[in-house]
Amino acid sequence: MSRITALIADDEPLLRERLRSHLARLWPELEVVAEARNGREAVEMFDIHLPDVVFLDVHMPGMNGIDAARSIDRRAQVVFVTAFEQYAVKAFEQGALDYLVKPFEEQRLADTVNRLRERLKVASVPAGVPSIEQVIEHLSGELRQRTGPRQFLQWIKASVGSSVKLIPVEQVAYLRADEKYTLVVWEGGEALIRKTIRELADELDPDRFAQVHRSVIVNLHEVVQVNRGPNETAEIQLKDRKELLPVSRSFVHVFRQM
Repeated sequence: MSRITALIADDEPLLRERLRSHLARLWPELEVVAEARNGREAVEMFDIHLPDVVFLDVHMPGMNGIDAARSIDRRAQVVFVTAFEQYAVKAFEQGALDYLVKPFEEQRLADTVNRLRERLKVASVPAGVPSIEQVIEHLSGELRQRTGPRQFLQWIKASVGSSVKLIPVEQVAYLRADEKYTLVVWEGGEALIRKTIRELADELDPDRFAQVHRSVIVNLHEVVQVNRGPNETAEIQLKDRKELLPVSRSFVHVFRQM
């Protein structure tokens, strides 16, 4: 078999190290090419290394493992890692995805390794197995029920000239990384703020805002058209604006059901 690569995403360094150590013993030909501390880093590392297998902790700060799995989509074999064994176990046992429970049991991980080896040999999904998208949606609903509603950013504080402007987030059209700053574009103009795109993506309501590129977050209520591009990329057009915003391959899934 050709070289098989993996990415491990978990916000706890000791658990990442423990999983890496177990994998080295049970699957010596597997090469762990990257590690990530949260879902956003996992997506970034995935786009760089394109591993065959991704181990994603369900509960990570900011972008969790479920949202990262949406971005990775069917480009890799996904294994969710969770501290809750009852957590959507039926969905996993149907075969679309696999899961590991912390702390890891050697035999359970060995079973997962064997299943991954078999899946990597075939390109198609067996008949009757639910799609990855179905399992992710089911798991996402479970997560919302367990964690309850989150509080999201309502105002963005920005320096405009010699004054400080409080911008209601619903007036923001999009945000774009600009070196060490972020450009906020809203119906009243533009301003630079010191928060990064990564920080803002974790603080904004995902029902209204979506990251569509590593450097761009867009207000979904402002989108009027999505134009498909090459290699599963796209461009989006916003209300009353001439500029087109890029959508990278890892974020095209945002618009698939719109």
